[in-house]
Amino acid sequence: MTGTAAVEIRGLEQRFETRRGSVHALTGIDLRIEAGSFVSLIGPSGCGKSTLLRCIADLVTPTGGEVLVGGVSARRAREEHHYGIAFQAAGLLDWRTVQRNVELPLELHGVGKRDRAARAAHLLEMVGLADFARMRPAELSGGMQQRVAIARALAEEPPLLLMDEPFGALDEMTRERMQAELLAIRERTGTTVVFVTHSIAEAVFCSTQVVVMSARPGRIVRVVDVDLPTRDEDAREHPSFFAGITAVREALRGRPVRGVPAGLGGDDR
Repeated sequence: MTGTAAVEIRGLEQRFETRRGSVHALTGIDLRIEAGSFVSLIGPSGCGKSTLLRCIADLVTPTGGEVLVGGVSARRAREEHHYGIAFQAAGLLDWRTVQRNVELPLELHGVGKRDRAARAAHLLEMVGLADFARMRPAELSGGMQQRVAIARALAEEPPLLLMDEPFGALDEMTRERMQAELLAIRERTGTTVVFVTHSIAEAVFCSTQVVVMSARPGRIVRVVDVDLPTRDEDAREHPSFFAGITAVREALRGRPVRGVPAGLGGDDR
């Protein structure tokens, strides 16, 4: 592979000190995420998926190893706004309108009123919420609030979008609709996405690669490549979708992949 990776992680270790002693959260993490890809992190609860995402975001300082984002340190990437981030809770400010929530990162970094209003209007159009710009977050459904959060994360046009179970609290139908909308946004923007999820189906539908992690201390046990013929609703009925689910499920169970079509096997770590 050539060129600068969107994210490159080398020998990452993470320990936390607690009142009950040391917790070994991550060990031996080596991962390269190519620009323009959609990579999901999946594994048992407590395996360190969110911790790994936070190391990429420089919200947690690793105790060992190196994290590069776009070829620079995670710290520099955070300081220079190289990524946007969205969590399970939309985290919108109730006293600001939808548009002013989207404008917030631009406002904090000194973008003029006219320019930030134009950028927010464009993003709200992109996520299908242009007609709701003057409403307050409490007037929106959960799925609509998450769309606002995604628009806000994209406000500064970051090359990388980090997402920690952004659809985890939504009902299944809304969740599937949000997955399709996120993929459409990614298609238009070319943004690289790193996505934490507990849902195997969600990971396979959305991702070009699914990174499967072990129980704590979390390590990468397999990277499953996903090559669906389409990323629309028909994809959920395609044999490759079910084969991808099987490949990820078997990796989570620690079993070798059997009978998986080419492009869905991935590599064991």
